[in-house]
Amino acid sequence: MLSTIRRHESKAHLADLGVTGGLATKIATAEHRIAAAKGLPSGTPLLTLRLGNKGSGDPLFAAAPDDDKAVTFKAYDRNGRAHELATAKAPDRPVLLVDVDVERAVNLGMEVIRQAMPAPKVAAAGYWATQITRVRVSDVQEPWFKGDAEIFTLVSGFGLDGTVRVDPVTMPYLDEEDTTYSPNQLLVHWNVYKYDLADVVMMEDDGDTNYKALAQALIAALLTIVDGGAYIPLVSAVFDAILDGWYTDDPDYVESWYTLAEQGSGVRNGASGRGWIGTRPYWVREL
Repeated sequence: MLSTIRRHESKAHLADLGVTGGLATKIATAEHRIAAAKGLPSGTPLLTLRLGNKGSGDPLFAAAPDDDKAVTFKAYDRNGRAHELATAKAPDRPVLLVDVDVERAVNLGMEVIRQAMPAPKVAAAGYWATQITRVRVSDVQEPWFKGDAEIFTLVSGFGLDGTVRVDPVTMPYLDEEDTTYSPNQLLVHWNVYKYDLADVVMMEDDGDTNYKALAQALIAALLTIVDGGAYIPLVSAVFDAILDGWYTDDPDYVESWYTLAEQGSGVRNGASGRGWIGTRPYWVREL
């Protein structure tokens, strides 16, 4: 089994491991419950067996703890004997963890949010976008048993029809703290916005996000805001949605940026002081 995980780049979905019988039924039931808990469509494999720690010798097996404040958690060897593992330091032995595929969940969750938002009016022909040339944040590296962080960003502004909209953006590359990345990723597409300003809130999903509830909370918090003919910062309204309980655990706020401008460029420090982004205008040409 350990060799199977290694061939699958350190993780494999439980549904792909050839499990049959009663265990396969239990896995299918667990998959259905997890999808429901995260507000995602059922039928998508989300449970993985992940190599949480390489080490040497016989592997231990454990469920990934869902409490970031836990000091220890139990793992089991091939004979069913329990071992107490410290969350602060990885053991010398390999550890195989049953966990949620957070990267897949984030991608699916962004689509849930997009579909929940009203269809945008789009300006014709080419348009300006804001490109991230560099980005660096702190406090995103997960404990050894959690694996890499999965970062997503919520871009909010007033649509062309004057209603508030939120556009989710995944950042799968941003998984190490205090590391500068140069993704050249397009963050804001200005052809769907009325004003030349938008706000950005960066979040981290470590497996506990309910995306359907998040989308509903965002709609409730944002779509009641009336366009008064001038741009209104929306970060506080996004925070209100976050605090409304769309996480089953504590929300993992990373950073936020107020009033990014369409033609803005250069380095912008985040509001909390835990990160910065370098941006520049980018012209998206019509084909």
